[in-house]
Amino acid sequence: MNILIGGAWVYANGSLHIGHVAGLLPADVIARYHRLIGNKVCYVSGSDCHGTPITIRAKSENKLPSEVSEKYHQEFIEAFTYLGFSYDYYGKTSANDHKKFVEEFHRELYKTRYIYEKEEPQVFCRQCRSFLSDRFVVGKCPSCGEAAKGDQCDSCATILESKELIELRCKECGDQPTFIPTRHLYLAVTKLEGKLKELLENNTHWRKNAIAFTKRYIDEGLHDRAITRHIDWGIDVPKEGYEDKKIYIWAENVLGYLSTCYLYCREYNLIFESFWVNDAKHYYVHGKDNIPFHTIILPSLLLASGKDYNLPNNIISSEHLTLEGNKISTSKNWAIWVKDLIEKYDPDSIRYYLLAKGPEKRDADFSWREFVYSNNSELLGAYGNFVNRNLVFIKKAFDSVVPEGDIDPEIQDEIMNLFKDVGDAISEGELKTALGEIFCFIRSANKYFDEQKPWITVKEDSEKCQNTLFNCVYVICNLAVLLEPFLPFSSAKIISWFKLKRVWREQIIKAGFVVPEPEILFERLSKELILEEVEKLKASKKDEEEK
Repeated sequence: MNILIGGAWVYANGSLHIGHVAGLLPADVIARYHRLIGNKVCYVSGSDCHGTPITIRAKSENKLPSEVSEKYHQEFIEAFTYLGFSYDYYGKTSANDHKKFVEEFHRELYKTRYIYEKEEPQVFCRQCRSFLSDRFVVGKCPSCGEAAKGDQCDSCATILESKELIELRCKECGDQPTFIPTRHLYLAVTKLEGKLKELLENNTHWRKNAIAFTKRYIDEGLHDRAITRHIDWGIDVPKEGYEDKKIYIWAENVLGYLSTCYLYCREYNLIFESFWVNDAKHYYVHGKDNIPFHTIILPSLLLASGKDYNLPNNIISSEHLTLEGNKISTSKNWAIWVKDLIEKYDPDSIRYYLLAKGPEKRDADFSWREFVYSNNSELLGAYGNFVNRNLVFIKKAFDSVVPEGDIDPEIQDEIMNLFKDVGDAISEGELKTALGEIFCFIRSANKYFDEQKPWITVKEDSEKCQNTLFNCVYVICNLAVLLEPFLPFSSAKIISWFKLKRVWREQIIKAGFVVPEPEILFERLSKELILEEVEKLKASKKDEEEK
C-alpha cells in the first residue's frame, strides 16, 4: 500500500518550541511503522516561509523576509534531524519548485466553476499607507469575545476574516483602519458544502477534536474564501490583472503536501498519482489549531481542482501542550526552545516524553520534574536497565556469547501479540496506547529476570540460567524492533549489535551469537537539573517582561 504522511508546516518566523514537536512527532512514528511493515511511504513536510508573521519579524529586524525564513528553515532542519524525523522530503514554500507547482495548480483551478472574482472592501491603514494582511489586524473575536487576529481566533479556533472582528485596529500603529474596495479571487467553499459534509460523515479515522471542530464549522455556515491578498511576500497570482497581489498563504501552504510529494516522486522516479488516488492512505498530523486547514481548506482545494485527488482519511490532530502549568507563550518567552533542548538532552529521551506524556487526545503539561523522572525511571530504569543487566551478565558469565535455550511459549505469545496490537494502535494514531503496552511488557520482562535469578542459577543450575538469558536476549531483540518507531536511536544500536532485520515481525537470535561490547543506552539525569531548568525558564520570562 502507498502511504502519504503529511506533517504540519511550521511558520519560519521563529524557533521551534516543544509544543511544535509534540504535535509533529506522531507523524514520524507512523512513517517508521509503515516502512517496517513494507508499505511505500512518502513522508513530507516543510517550512512555511511566506505570510505575515515572517514579514513582521523581518521588519522588526530590518531584514528581508527571505533572510528570516531561510534562517529558521535551516534551524528546523537541524532540529528535526537531531530528533530523528525521517522525512522523505522536507521542503520550503519559498522554493522555486514549490512556487511553480502552486502556480500551475492555481492556473488550472481558475478554469473551474469554483473560482470567481469579487470586489469587496479590504482593511486599509491610512497611517501605514497600506492594505493590511489579516495578521496585521487585531480586535475581538465575534464568537467568544477574546482578543483575536484577522485570520483566526486562537482562543476558540474560529476561522475569521478581518471585517468580522470587533473593535479592529492596525497591529502596527494602533490606529483604527478603514475599508477600501479592491478586487480579489474567491474560492466558492459554499458550493462544496455537500461534499465536505460527506467527507466528515464517512471518515472514522479522524480524531474526535477534528470531527467536532469540522462539524461546528459546517453547522455554523461555511463562507467563500478570498485566495488572493495585497501582500508583497508570497507566490505570484498566475492571472492577468493581479500583478499587484499574491496568493493568500492558506491557499498555497497546504498544497505543499502535493508539491513535496511530487518532488520526491520526481527525484526517485516514482509515480506521483500513486500517492494521490483512492487506494492510497493519507495521514495529516498537526495541532488542533490547524484542523480547519486540513479538514475544510485542503479538501476544498482538492475537490475544486476536479482532479479526483485522495481526500484526508486520517487526521491525527493533537491537543495543546502547556509548560509547567502555564500556556506556552513565545512573546513572553515562556517556552522551551528546541534548539536549546537538543544541545543537552538525548533525542530518544525527548521523543519518549513527548509521546508517552504528550497531548495526544487531551491537553498535557510539560514538567521538568516529569521529564527527568520519565528518563530515569522508565527509559533508564526499566528498559535500559533490562538490556544492560542481561548483556553485562552474558559478557561476564559466557564471554559475550548468547547461550543455548528454548523460547518460552508464553513470552513468544506476548511478543507476537505485541507486534499485532502495537502495530494496529500505531496505524490508528493511538501512540500512547502502543507505547504503554510495550513498557508494560518491559516491566514484566524485568520481573521474569528477577524471578529466574540467573545470578544464582549460573552456579546451581547452568541450563536454567542459560535458558533465562537466551529468552531475555530474544526479548531485547524484539523490543528493539517494536520500539524503533518511537526510539530510533537506541533501537538502531541494538539492531546493529545483533544484526537484526528492520522488519515488523518476530526476531530470532541464535545461540552462539557473539554480542559486541554493550553500550549504555540512556544516561541518568541529575535531579538538580529540575530546579536549574525551571529557574532558567523563569529568568527568561522575567528578562522578556523587563525589555
